[in-house]
Amino acid sequence: MNKKSSNLYYHIAYWIFVLLVLSITFGFSWGNKTAALFFVSMLLPIVIGTSYFFNYVLVPKFYLTKKYKRFAFYTFCTAIISVYLEMLVLVFSFVYLVNVNYQNLSPNAVQVTLLAVVLYLLVFIGSFLLMMRQITENRQLIQQLTDEKEKLKKSFLEIMSNRRMVKIPYNEIIYIESLSDYIKVVTINGEIVSKEKISLLVERLPDIFLRIHRSFIINTEKVKEHSLNEVLVDDIRLNIGRSYRKAVKELLNSNRETTTTANRVDGR
Repeated sequence: MNKKSSNLYYHIAYWIFVLLVLSITFGFSWGNKTAALFFVSMLLPIVIGTSYFFNYVLVPKFYLTKKYKRFAFYTFCTAIISVYLEMLVLVFSFVYLVNVNYQNLSPNAVQVTLLAVVLYLLVFIGSFLLMMRQITENRQLIQQLTDEKEKLKKSFLEIMSNRRMVKIPYNEIIYIESLSDYIKVVTINGEIVSKEKISLLVERLPDIFLRIHRSFIINTEKVKEHSLNEVLVDDIRLNIGRSYRKAVKELLNSNRETTTTANRVDGR
């Protein structure tokens, strides 16, 4: 749930599931499924609003930025406002039920209060799981940045070629090609052959290198132009694999926009 729009249907399905399960569960407990469905439906929108405000505003803005005092204060305020709104909804519901003479529909206040408690319990459980996931993702991001920093400490690629260790400066690499049981590193000074596997090699390279095909890794700083199916690296055209097209397009377009912006800034 870290990405709000990553799976809209999942969120809709989840809350429909909550609505049905709680309606059935409390319906058996109260002996009236219609009453349970009515009260769950009335209370659920407030709970959903509270859940998403807590998860997507308070947690990332205050908790994850270590503003714990503000987080506690705004969480308390959110809980008070949310409970107050639920009380208004419950009062309105009971008044409405009395006016339309649904004597057999409404359960007693204790049962409805228990329903509200269960709904908020779901909010806090979901919030706890979300925070754990966000913390885990942040740690993974930090680890990725640390790994990338370690890669960039080296300005060269080390590989075994002809039984000796060869250091190839990153800025000299044009592209790397996988050929059967060996790879070929094409540089501005020639070609170097190694028994390395391309799948393992890509993990060792910094982000300026991009895999565009099961057989090709390119140096994005050497790209002159690209299309949907091909990329021109230095003066060599290479095919883009079908499964790599989306990622290649996004990254190369992003790099081009960044370069254009930088050039505009330098030209001022």
